[in-house]
Amino acid sequence: MDGSVAGTGTDVNVPADVARYCRAAGPLESPLIWLAFAAAALVLVVVAVRWRRARRRAVIAAVCCALVAGLTGLNTYVGYVRTGHDLAALLERGGGPAAAVGRLLDGSGGGGDGSGGRGVPADADAPALDSFDLADPADGVPTGRMYVLLPPGYASSGQAYPVVYLVHGYPFGSAQDWLTAGAAPGALDRLYRDGAIPPMILVSVDLTAGQSQRDWEGLDVPGGPRLETFLTGPVVSAVDGRYRTIRDRAARALGGMSGGAFAALNTGLHHTGEFGVLLLTLPYDTPGDVRDEFHGDRAAIERNTPRDYLTGMVFHDPVAVFLAAGSHDGDDVDRARDLAGRLTADGQQAVVHVEPGLTHTWRTARATLPYMLVFAGEHFPAG
Repeated sequence: MDGSVAGTGTDVNVPADVARYCRAAGPLESPLIWLAFAAAALVLVVVAVRWRRARRRAVIAAVCCALVAGLTGLNTYVGYVRTGHDLAALLERGGGPAAAVGRLLDGSGGGGDGSGGRGVPADADAPALDSFDLADPADGVPTGRMYVLLPPGYASSGQAYPVVYLVHGYPFGSAQDWLTAGAAPGALDRLYRDGAIPPMILVSVDLTAGQSQRDWEGLDVPGGPRLETFLTGPVVSAVDGRYRTIRDRAARALGGMSGGAFAALNTGLHHTGEFGVLLLTLPYDTPGDVRDEFHGDRAAIERNTPRDYLTGMVFHDPVAVFLAAGSHDGDDVDRARDLAGRLTADGQQAVVHVEPGLTHTWRTARATLPYMLVFAGEHFPAG
């Protein structure tokens, strides 16, 4: 097992092949890409210096290569775009000409049929991808698309399944992120093949409120979108209505990464009657600067700051919490351990997983996802 687990709960064991898959860099994360563009930029600079006639074009080309080198170098570090399918999905989100380019790159056309542009295996024994659009005008939430990964055999079984809800990061997050950067389809496929988790439904939730550039953090914003209410009400009701789910808090997990981990923590602690398991990677226990959104209402801000309200909190329903961080981000590790300490002091189970050699990036979220899913599976009701 890669990584290390500490805390008061039972250690989480993930099959080695799954851990390797989720830690592996994709072809578009290779450092050779940015190194090649950086080298090309240097060559073009030399050309611009030595040949006056080609100077202007060489300078323009050098600047373009330098920009691409910077972007691909950042992607190597962050791990947001792993494959051509990931790049196609990202371009399709941009709309207009970028979306057309994305559809060309994605040979399947991004149809979401389980074999196309979101990295979902085509094998019939693999998780099947579904999606649906959902709006909540009453809470100020426009139409957004929810992505659902159904377990193998779902269509032919009459079984009801537990559900894991995952929230993207903020800002500039997307419900697609857990399918692309997070590699959820591949992680689930391998976990099922190894018998490491029970069958479950995974839902990647859109909590952008149609403005992905905003740092909403899943909050009920006064005068703005009420995302906590949307998630715990219409989203859960829609999933329960569309799919065969176990409609019980013990069979629901809520998780996320970075800003999405804050959203999952804050929402989950406010709604322990709805979610029995919380899965947090790269966690935060305070929101961003929301003074403007909350019009300076200190009491409202404190009600949405787990660091303020968690100590001494009375839990009417118990929760099991998994927290993960990269070993090279000391702040994340400290926050995870502090949160675990507060939760265990309140009588709840908490486990901290530290993934070696990684920081606060999608690479860490992807590497820790199988541990999150195994933890959830261990705490869902048997059968």
